[in-house]
Amino acid sequence: MTSATRAPLSETPTVEGQTETTPWAVALERLEHPAPGQNHWLATVRPDGRPHLMPIIAFWIDGAFHFLAGEGTRKGRNLAADERCVIGTGNLTLPSLDLIVEGNAKPITDEATVRRLAAEFGGEGWPLEARGSEVYGPHGPTAGPPPYAIYRLEPTQVIGQPGMFGMFEDDRHLKPTRWVFRDD
Repeated sequence: MTSATRAPLSETPTVEGQTETTPWAVALERLEHPAPGQNHWLATVRPDGRPHLMPIIAFWIDGAFHFLAGEGTRKGRNLAADERCVIGTGNLTLPSLDLIVEGNAKPITDEATVRRLAAEFGGEGWPLEARGSEVYGPHGPTAGPPPYAIYRLEPTQVIGQPGMFGMFEDDRHLKPTRWVFRDD
């Protein structure tokens, strides 16, 4: 995966009275090189305001999460109406740092970019074929049936939480941290 991530505008602890933070470089490493078996969850907003949460396959490429959604899926319809969303990560590998990435997901329409990203997804074991701004590939349980759109979620804010609240010796150097990338 490529890395063109911008630096956060601020880095603050999320626990009152705490002064230490986890460096953004640690979080970025987790985003760029997820642990084996790492999960990704996408939360979107339904038209009536209720949340919708689904597991997805996501890749951190060029400083943002990228994922697929079929136009007719609930998440695809939700994102068409409201691009605000959150991707959460989690794994059981120690030391663990779960990350919550907030932002707006927009479909990528530039055909050259779609081709490049489809090739990168394929290099990660998910073979896709780009046809214009749409991609086709195996029918995944969470992306819905093809054609798919590739969405890009650039972070406005990322929250890092040590797994199991830092209960394990390997997690003690990780501190709950908020990284802000854009003032809203």
